[in-house]
Amino acid sequence: MVVAVYPYPLALMAIFHNDWTMGDMHCQVSGFIMGLSVIGSIFNITAIAINRYCYICHSLQYDRVYSIKNTCCYLCLTWLLTALATVPNFFVGSLQYDPRIFSCTFAQTVSSYYTISVVVIHFLVPLLVVSFCYLRIWVLVIQVKHRVKPDTKQKIKPSDLRNFLTMFVVFVLFAVCWGPLNFIGLAVAIDPVRVAPNIPEWLFVTSYFMAYFNSCLNAVIYGLLNQNFRKEYKRILLALCAPRTLFMDTSKCGTEGLKSKPSPAVTNNNLAEVNL
Repeated sequence: MVVAVYPYPLALMAIFHNDWTMGDMHCQVSGFIMGLSVIGSIFNITAIAINRYCYICHSLQYDRVYSIKNTCCYLCLTWLLTALATVPNFFVGSLQYDPRIFSCTFAQTVSSYYTISVVVIHFLVPLLVVSFCYLRIWVLVIQVKHRVKPDTKQKIKPSDLRNFLTMFVVFVLFAVCWGPLNFIGLAVAIDPVRVAPNIPEWLFVTSYFMAYFNSCLNAVIYGLLNQNFRKEYKRILLALCAPRTLFMDTSKCGTEGLKSKPSPAVTNNNLAEVNL
């Protein structure tokens, strides 16, 4: 939402003016917010994968490891690491305006060592962690399905399996959409003098917009694979098309709930009050 409210309108202005006219401060802030969005996405996907791994593969210890207090700490830690991973861009000077995409973004040619570090820490390592977690979950799902371990105490609910499949598809699409841009950055960082001039502009632009198109795909994935999301999408569409009907349905549900409320049990005290 923050990206849609701030960096994207600035990119539209750059398109209209065919140049960046908003000054360096807006350029830096816009690039920083875009970086938070990207790194926050991959770190949250990694955190969710670890959570699903613990929930399905180590269910007996899950409640202790993911208590409410611990879960809040994990969430804060995820976003703290996201901020710490994005701040070094200011010191390296890697947030620059790129006329090919009309946006202030991470410049891959500023520092080879920093670009390699970004690709490894922000993409390859999380990719390996998530792959490990989901691979272990798939192994357990296959074992339970074929009853390789009939004496196992671990059981997988259908709802847990559907949620796992949803997040697995989200992860696969994230890797597919963001992979080309990261591998281009890695190739440029390894040999910037030879590789950077030989990368076609259309390839970089396509990989860039393919990466950010991933955010649009998530809503489609949740809608296709999650029944709760489908119901809420229908409610949103109904509210947009016929808000009055939605209000009447909501009021009707509330009235029926009150009517269907069970009456208190008849006791001696109730009978006494009635007789009085």
